[in-house]
Amino acid sequence: MLGYIVKTGFSALSWEFLTTFPKDSMTKGGIFPAIIGTLYLIIGSSIVSIPVGIITAIYLTEYASNEKIVRLIRLGVSNLAGIPSVVFGLFGLSLFVIFLKFGTSILAGSLTLGVLNLPVIIRSTEEALMTVPKTFREASLSLGATRWQTIYRIVLPGALPGILTGVMLSLGRAAGETAPIMFTAAAFFTPDLPTSIFHEVMALPYHIYVMATAGTKILETRPLQYGTAIILITLVLILNMTGLILRYRFRKKLKGI
Repeated sequence: MLGYIVKTGFSALSWEFLTTFPKDSMTKGGIFPAIIGTLYLIIGSSIVSIPVGIITAIYLTEYASNEKIVRLIRLGVSNLAGIPSVVFGLFGLSLFVIFLKFGTSILAGSLTLGVLNLPVIIRSTEEALMTVPKTFREASLSLGATRWQTIYRIVLPGALPGILTGVMLSLGRAAGETAPIMFTAAAFFTPDLPTSIFHEVMALPYHIYVMATAGTKILETRPLQYGTAIILITLVLILNMTGLILRYRFRKKLKGI
C-alpha cells in the first residue's frame, strides 16, 4: 500500500508543493495552508484533551473510592472509544458549531478532536499510572509527603513513558481524522492563513478527500492526492517516532535513577 502511494504521489513532491497555496482549481500549486491547518488542529486538540485526559486518569487511579462511580466512568470511556468518528463530527456540529455558535472554525474542530482523543489518553494514562508500584506511594506517604506531592513527584514521573505514548498516539489520530473536521473546521479552500481560532482552515485529510471525490479534475490531480497522502503519513510517522524516542529516553533516565 505504501509502495503504491509513494509511486503515484512522488512526482508531486517538491519544495513548491510544501510551501505554496493551491491554484487553478486545486490542479496546481501546493498544500502549505493544509499543512498549517492540520498543525493548528493538532495543537488545539492537544490543549483540550491532554489536561482533561490526564486529570481524569489521576482521579480514577488515585482518588476515586466509590467503585460504582469508577465503573460508570470507565464504561463511558470505553463507549466513547468505540463510537465512529463521524458521530463525533455530528456531535461537534450540533454543540460547538450550532449551539455554542463557534461556527466552522479551528476552535470547534479542536474541541471535537479533543473529545475524540479523550478515551485514548485516559486509558493509556490510567494504565501507565497503575504500573507504578504501590510501594512507591506508601514509601512517599510514610515520609510525610501529601497525596498530591506523591502523585506529582513519584507517580507521574514513573508513569511518564506510558503517558507520552498515549498522547502521541492521540495526536497522530487527530492529524489523520477527516469526518470530525469535515463538519466543524475544514474548508475546501482558503485564500489566506487563519488569524483567529474562529476561522476555518484547510487540513490534509480533508484536502485529500476533496481532491479525490469532489473535484472536477480527479484524474488530473491524482499525483497531488497521493503526494498529499505521503505528507500526511510522514507527519503521523514523525509524531509516532517522536513518542517512541521520548518514551525510550524517559525509561532510560528512570532506570538510571
